Parts: sequence; C-alpha cells; structure tokens
Amino acid sequence: MDTRFLQTLLTVAETGSLTRTARALNLTPSAVMQRIKVLEGEIGAPLIHRSGNAMCVTAACAAILEDARFVVGTVSHIKAAAAGRQDVGLLRVGVIHTVLSGLMPDVMLALQRNRPGIELYILPGTSTDLYAKLAAGELDTAIIVQPAFAMPKTLEWTQLRQEPLLLITPRETAESDPGLLLKTEPFIRYDRNHWGGRVVEQYLRSKRIVPREFHELDSIEAITILVHRGLGVALIPDWLPPWPQGVDVRKLPIVDAPKRSIGLIWPKVSRRQPLVRAFADEVLWVAARLGIDRA
Repeated sequence: MDTRFLQTLLTVAETGSLTRTARALNLTPSAVMQRIKVLEGEIGAPLIHRSGNAMCVTAACAAILEDARFVVGTVSHIKAAAAGRQDVGLLRVGVIHTVLSGLMPDVMLALQRNRPGIELYILPGTSTDLYAKLAAGELDTAIIVQPAFAMPKTLEWTQLRQEPLLLITPRETAESDPGLLLKTEPFIRYDRNHWGGRVVEQYLRSKRIVPREFHELDSIEAITILVHRGLGVALIPDWLPPWPQGVDVRKLPIVDAPKRSIGLIWPKVSRRQPLVRAFADEVLWVAARLGIDRA
C-alpha cells in the first residue's frame, strides 16, 4: 500500500474538498480520485462519497483514519532514519491564507533547494482552526495570528511579522481623517470570529467608535475588493503582498493602532522536532531575505 495514497486519503478527510486536496498535494483532482479508487480496491470498501460539493468519509474510512495517520508518520520516520539525516520526512504545516500567498511560495522554493528531503503537507485555514488542529496533534507546526490568550508552555512561538492596521478607502474618497471616515462611511468589518478581526474590534472599542456596519466578512481579500468597488471603508491588517489583482484603494495609516502578530508555532516535544526546526530555519531565512520586519 502506497503511503502517498494514504496521505491523499487523510487530506481529503481533513479538507472535505477534492480541489483543496489537489492544491495541497500539487496534484490534479483526477489524480486524487485515482489514488482514492486504488485504496478502495486494496481495502475492499468505499472510503469517500460526495455530499453536494463536499467529499465525506464513509464509516469504513473513519475506522481506519487513526491507523492511516500512524502508518504515514512511521514511514516518514523510517525514511529519515535510513537516510541518516534529520531533515527528511513529511511535515504537516498549517498556514493562514494571506501567508499562503505572501510567504509560503518563497519558503517552498527554499526548502526545495536547501532541504529537498522535507515533504510538505500544507493545510490552509483560519488561525482558530489551525491552532485547534495543532493542539490535537493533527499538525506539526503552523503559521498563524498570535492569539490574545496566553499559550500553554508546551508550545513554542516565534514571531515572524507584525502587521499594523490600515484604513482602506475607495480611491476617489477625498476625506483623510480615519476617525471621521469610520464614523460616517459604510463599514465593512473583518469577522470578529477571526483573531485578526478581534484586533480591529479592540481598536474600535478603545476609540469608542461605533461604525455604520455594512457587511462582516471572514476574508480580508474579499473586503479589499468590496472597498475597491466603492461599497465602504475597512480596517484590515497590512498583510504581505500580493494583494488582489487590479485592486486600487487608498491606505491610511492608523496612529497607535494595535497590530496583528504573525508567527510560527509548534509543540516543544514532538517526534518531528528536527523537521520543525529545519522548517523554522528556512522560514526565518526567507523572512529576513524579503526584508520582513519581525519587530
């Protein structure tokens, strides 16, 4: 049984999406389905079924997921031991969406060049979800927004970047006073369920500003596009480019505004610790090369 096929099954089970699985594993959707079909033939039972647009696990699949994770992890460690190296094996990495497009391509190129033995499984998601998966042992490390609560001492945190809040407005907006704009213009809010969205809420409360809320969205890319189309103003973190293609908005700095801290988090005790350390070294090297301010 090919462990790559087992990893494909695990990814489908975690993402619930054929497209996201294909993207995470750098495969085509048809190749993903072909791998699943091979596994179903070997195991002798259906493993995945479609429910609307989602890919769902069957009872047979749910029964083997824990064993499949163990097999995939064990084979990864066997390969590393046989190679006599500490930077060989599979590493499960959670990444928030803005980092996935702004930093990870350079990190992946650096790993390909400097540590080709590390195989990445990348799971995009929100900081809340990725933190929970890390705590549950489903991820080895993650790049997320720093939570407002105190993290347990069993976790290691390395800050990568601080992103100050910006007020973005349509290009044609003449007013430049952020406080006045927040009170008078339609406000497109960054979802308060996201840790970054709570930074926005913290600032509004500290200034006692009650904006004229128009929409609340969980995607800062989508928020930026709506502002570009003239539908309102928004407070968002100044995230790493690329921003959406064709977007043209005014960016007004906010004096003394809180910042969204982005960092790398991982368990202090883990069988994949050497891989995580190697990955962290490459992330920090890329951040320094790109001139990313960690302060």
